[in-house]
Amino acid sequence: MLSYQHVYHAGNFADVHKHLIMFIILRNLLRKKSPVTYIDTHAGRGFYSLSEPESQKLKEYKKGVLPLWRERAALIGNERSDEGLLGEWLGELSRAQGVSAKQLTHYPGSPWWLSQALRHEDRLHLFELHPGEQQYLEAQVLPSNVRRHHGDGLAGLQRMLPVTTPRLCVLIDPSYERKQDYAEVVETLTFVSRKARHAVVMVWYPLLPTGQHQLLLDGVKQAGLRKLWCSELKLHTPGQEHGMYGSGLLLLNLPWGLDRQIENAMQRVAVCLGNEAGHREYWWVEE
Repeated sequence: MLSYQHVYHAGNFADVHKHLIMFIILRNLLRKKSPVTYIDTHAGRGFYSLSEPESQKLKEYKKGVLPLWRERAALIGNERSDEGLLGEWLGELSRAQGVSAKQLTHYPGSPWWLSQALRHEDRLHLFELHPGEQQYLEAQVLPSNVRRHHGDGLAGLQRMLPVTTPRLCVLIDPSYERKQDYAEVVETLTFVSRKARHAVVMVWYPLLPTGQHQLLLDGVKQAGLRKLWCSELKLHTPGQEHGMYGSGLLLLNLPWGLDRQIENAMQRVAVCLGNEAGHREYWWVEE
């Protein structure tokens, strides 16, 4: 199914959740000199104008990145451990606005966040299956060590393993429009864990009233995977309404100590998102 276009949801609370955690992980990976291969299985356009008609139709950024953007003056440069990382992330977001740094006009997708971490010796592979989104992605100005691939990202990831660099970091972020996406993600994650045992893998999933995300969590448990950690950001408690009430991120091989850093940063995010918002983190399968 090729109907999903992330531009309708750019900058929503799930983007904040996913990209802030990604930023914290990338920051940690850069502490070592050994090269990293990054693979993004569902890249999307890579950069979104919030003035586009699609973004304006739902205006999901108003309950996502915008409340944090309004707090950036207090957060950028703050040395408190629970706010410093969020402030650094907002500083990068401000830089992404270009000449209009004082106004939130654009939201960068995962290709932009990943490309900011690239060093000369690193590699980034971006997969996108939707032909229209791929055209936008091709138009983005990215470093020379970025490769764009028009095709199925899950299949492409499996074909690329093992990679030539000592380290591997993967983002798996499907739309989950199809129920079988959950099983395919479990299959892919299991494959990666066998072929690249130390790979850091981030798997995003939606929290829906139907509880379908449990298919993913139960699947990885049945597959016998270890070193799995979950972060869930809830915008509100689930009710009878349709759509996401929360965002989840499943981490394979989360670097040591980052769970506390992420928890502190995400608690601050929840405060900015309103009284009903909350965050929890837990080890899904412990050794």
